[in-house]
Amino acid sequence: MPQPAYDLSALRAEFPILKREVNGQPLVYLDNAATCQKPLAVIEAMNDYYRQTNANIHRGLHTLSQEATDAHELARTKVQQLIHAASSKEVIFTRGATESINLVAQSWGRANLRAGDQVLISMMEHHANIVPWQQLRDQIGIELLVIPILPDGQLDRAAFARLLTPRVKLVAITQVSNALGSITPLAEIIAAAHAQQTPVLVDGAQGIPHQPVDVQAMDVDFYVFSGHKMYGPTGIGVLYGKAELLEAMPPWQGGGDMIDIVTFEKTTYAGLPHKFEAGTPAIAEAIGLGAAVDWMQRVGVQAIADWEHQLLTYATQQMQAALPGLRLLGTAPDKAAVISFVLEDAHAQDLGLLLDQLGIAIRTGHHCAMPVLHHLGVNATARASFAAYNTFAEVDAFVAGLVRVREMLQ
Repeated sequence: MPQPAYDLSALRAEFPILKREVNGQPLVYLDNAATCQKPLAVIEAMNDYYRQTNANIHRGLHTLSQEATDAHELARTKVQQLIHAASSKEVIFTRGATESINLVAQSWGRANLRAGDQVLISMMEHHANIVPWQQLRDQIGIELLVIPILPDGQLDRAAFARLLTPRVKLVAITQVSNALGSITPLAEIIAAAHAQQTPVLVDGAQGIPHQPVDVQAMDVDFYVFSGHKMYGPTGIGVLYGKAELLEAMPPWQGGGDMIDIVTFEKTTYAGLPHKFEAGTPAIAEAIGLGAAVDWMQRVGVQAIADWEHQLLTYATQQMQAALPGLRLLGTAPDKAAVISFVLEDAHAQDLGLLLDQLGIAIRTGHHCAMPVLHHLGVNATARASFAAYNTFAEVDAFVAGLVRVREMLQ
């Protein structure tokens, strides 16, 4: 059987949760697009912070505060290096990709968009890249345009070219569809947008776990992602922005640590990145994210991507061979390791519940992407998604489980 470029058995041993059983069966975890599991390096980094260093940052002169500050800022530098940002000041810590998009909408959007301006998104977007722009539309009167998709889940490039007029003042688009796995042609999109001086925000929540990212080479204006989808903790994410854009943006939230001088008459604000990080941050989570970055780089982001592609290809072939009446949603030639599907005469929720009895964890529902599923004529799908630690044997167990569940439902 094929093997990844790394030692798969040794890598799996780094994930304590993979040793457990669910309903008396070995856990087969295939819900990685929702959140992936955490290696010991991440768990121990956060545990060590609370055991040895717990203190608030940026304020204290005592040893613990200095150590915590250094660890927090080192995590920022690690993220900068992972995404190849020009400066660590361009890395803003948030609660996740969702908060990052909201920050851009409410800070950059309110400062730069006017009634009648257009924001261009795609049909494939996660709700996190739809709702903030709808809220901004209701607040200031912008228009929201949607790029359609082709039947196989690819972005409709011809439609994109038609919709990208001078009235479009921002393109906000996913890197990888969480519902379909489709990879968008970012180089083409960014070049076309920049040709008319339109900035681009990329939702990289499903991109950064599965492919190397270089924000300078991409020339992207804003790039957002969440820690928990890249082997890090929940409650921490990143907004990358070009320094000149971030410098010109007003703070989104006010409070401690984002200020320079406060009087009752006036407040002046701190410089980047602290201007956008009001209050006590998620210190342990940032440290955990830094450990996740170290782990991904040690294993090799490209090696992970290559292995996930093998898992995707194998699982797709096995499912098509074993499951008559299978419908795959998202068959674009360029896609990440996500399989969204429906089975004839089998409700997605039933598939998820019955597979769980076999120890197999998948996702069912609308995947926070209702518009694209409704466009494809379904209200819910089952979704299997892969990560660095998944195996061909787990794919076999998943497909066999689907066959068994289907027999139970007939």
